[in-house]
Amino acid sequence: MTFDDGLEQVIDFNPVLADEMFGPLPAEQVFNQFRLDPEAHTLVWPNGADFDPETLHDWPQVLPLLIQQVQRWKLAA
Repeated sequence: MTFDDGLEQVIDFNPVLADEMFGPLPAEQVFNQFRLDPEAHTLVWPNGADFDPETLHDWPQVLPLLIQQVQRWKLAA
């Protein structure tokens, strides 16, 4: 991804694709249905999954926290 400020990120979503919303996204046919929302300026999928643009921008810094959150979701399920 390339952001307005010129930052480029290669994002591996796999560590955080869990729960009802993000769990279907590892399937290539589902993941490839993403689009760029013209208003929110972020990736969205037909099932309502999306990522905050700031999260995507700062992915390397926020990934550990996201992984912790996914682990809590899995424990709660």
